[in-house]
Amino acid sequence: MKRQIVKNIIAIALGATVGTSLRYYLNLYTLAIGYPIGTVLENLIGSGLLGFLTGWFVYRHPREWIKVGLGVGLCGGFTTMSTMASDSVFLLLERTLWMSSLYLVVSIFGGIILAFLGYMLGQKLGYKQTEREGSKV
Repeated sequence: MKRQIVKNIIAIALGATVGTSLRYYLNLYTLAIGYPIGTVLENLIGSGLLGFLTGWFVYRHPREWIKVGLGVGLCGGFTTMSTMASDSVFLLLERTLWMSSLYLVVSIFGGIILAFLGYMLGQKLGYKQTEREGSKV
């Protein structure tokens, strides 16, 4: 049991390192496009990816450390609720209520929609792969 916990923690730490680094580079890359597009993209992409992984894992059953490394670590390190909250306050105080509201609506509802679509796609592909492997046996 302790060995599994250690594996999970290492996988989460490695996933978070990759996810956080990707988030940082995406923010650097999108600075020229405009603030806060980087955070919106991170949260939308991360929501879609986590939805996909969750759907995939319904049919594909990898080791626990892979699931937590990708879900908790990678997706958790890539997405950022705290920056979204901070950005929305900045937009409210420095720009307009309209921009802050639009930012929150796109971030929250876009994230939910992409998580749902990712889940459905992950389930579909996971099922197809399971079906193919079953027919090979």
